[in-house]
Amino acid sequence: MALTTVPGTSQQPGSRQSPPGRRARARLGRKVRDNLTGHAFLIGAMLCFALFAWYPMIRGVVMSFQRTRRGETTWVGWDNYVRIVNDPSFWTAWKNTLYFTLLALILGYVVPFAVAIVLNEFRHAKGYLRVLVYLPVMLPPASALFLFKFFVYDPSDAGLFNSILRALHLPTSEWMQSSTMTMPAMVIASTWMNMGGAVLIYLAALQNIPGELYEAAELDGAGIWRRIVNVTIPQTRLILTLMAMLQIVATMQLFIEPLILANGAGTQDAATSVAYLIYQHGFFQNDLNGAAALGVIMLVALGGFSAVYARLAARQD
Repeated sequence: MALTTVPGTSQQPGSRQSPPGRRARARLGRKVRDNLTGHAFLIGAMLCFALFAWYPMIRGVVMSFQRTRRGETTWVGWDNYVRIVNDPSFWTAWKNTLYFTLLALILGYVVPFAVAIVLNEFRHAKGYLRVLVYLPVMLPPASALFLFKFFVYDPSDAGLFNSILRALHLPTSEWMQSSTMTMPAMVIASTWMNMGGAVLIYLAALQNIPGELYEAAELDGAGIWRRIVNVTIPQTRLILTLMAMLQIVATMQLFIEPLILANGAGTQDAATSVAYLIYQHGFFQNDLNGAAALGVIMLVALGGFSAVYARLAARQD
């Protein structure tokens, strides 16, 4: 006797699922696996940020309102901030840091963009030149700075820069031993170390500029300077704005250059930066609470600058 099924009733036990049903289940399984994989990577990244970034920041803010003596911690409110601000080294460090940032904007921000424009005009050996420019970034910062300290900035006749100045019949310099030349010397070393990454970013932005714009400018009789001002800079304004903000934030955290080149403070505290002052309070004076307060001040200053800069850049767009 044949079995019949009534429409609307379920299939009999043992019957196979239709192929469309199997495909739907397979798609659902792949979607679940993809979501689980993505969430696993996301959770791992969030845990790393929470452990190595967010927790130290929150802990530093809490410590800035405390005072620890002989293992006992007490709340002191704004006392650490008042003590840090009234320290004469605080204002010296901020003055030196802002001076370094200004010099870095003049040299370290303009030079990579100019080098990128020059490299973009080459038709041959582009790969070799890019590797040559990026090579200093691949060196450990400490090694590069020791190279500058003992080979380039040697105040004796053996120093590279003094040898060049003597060959040009120009007066030599004490470099890191001079309070007036300390900051320019650190900016030169920092620019040489770090400009390779910026040059590659600028090169990528320059290669996205349509060639028709340059052809139209040439037909209008524009020289190389007018092409840069009227075509190159407007077409790369977004990346220039972003790199300017990153440059300022990075240079405000000046630390390793004075630590290695100037042995910390330098001549007449000419190299003392805010980041190095935090290091001094934390590791030399055993004043972790003062170091935390100074770190919070720096965090608020950089965060406020970034917010204002981003708002002004958005208005210009």
